Amino acid sequence: RVHLVESGGGSVQTGGSLRLSCKASGDIDRNYYMGWFRQVPGKEREGVATINSAASATYYCGSLKARFTISQDNANNTLYLQMNSLEPEDTAMYYCAARRGGPLYGCYPGSGWGDFWGQGTQVTVSS
Repeated sequence: RVHLVESGGGSVQTGGSLRLSCKASGDIDRNYYMGWFRQVPGKEREGVATINSAASATYYCGSLKARFTISQDNANNTLYLQMNSLEPEDTAMYYCAARRGGPLYGCYPGSGWGDFWGQGTQVTVSS
């Protein structure tokens, strides 16, 4: 089993930056794909970005690559999401997910991509 704990959320103004972290523990290795997803009340969870560090591959949903960067520190089993130029539309609960193998693509509604999920960290962007 894999345990995921997110941190780094908070409240910022438009244009600000945040760096989310997700610490993984348990039965996890580099063959796991990792990802960030977000959800607002009343809507389905949506993909933000995913990563396969073994293949040095990343995938960003929509136009988020212009402002967000996903990365992974395998030595410390930690996943990151650097978010810049934040907009009020980025306000959501952000979740970390782990998946045993591919596909890397996770840009579809719902929680089906991840085999394991963290509890989430709230990001609020005010105008």
